[in-house]
Amino acid sequence: MSDSGYKALTAAISKQTAVLRADQPEVMKGFGAMANAALQAGTLDAKTKELVALAVSVAVRCDPCIGFHARSLVKLGATKAEIEEMLAVVVYMGGGPALMYAAKALEAFGEFSA
Repeated sequence: MSDSGYKALTAAISKQTAVLRADQPEVMKGFGAMANAALQAGTLDAKTKELVALAVSVAVRCDPCIGFHARSLVKLGATKAEIEEMLAVVVYMGGGPALMYAAKALEAFGEFSA
């Protein structure tokens, strides 16, 4: 992650997705609807679904995704212990590269928790 941090990264990405929202409204509306449907509480609660989303973000090595999902988990009241336990599974499944991005996820969670 750059020196500017995850708050700055998510703000910068949000500015660019706003451009896409204006220029490609149907695509962005569809993506938003899919995200809302996928993350809505059901058999799994919203926090569990966000933990899965952060796990996938780490696994696919998406820094902006890590930022957005870490921020959501802070808002949902996730604890550092919950994040770390989920990250342990990601590292188990993904090895060394997952460990590097797990560290980034902890950084993002810490930044949004502060």
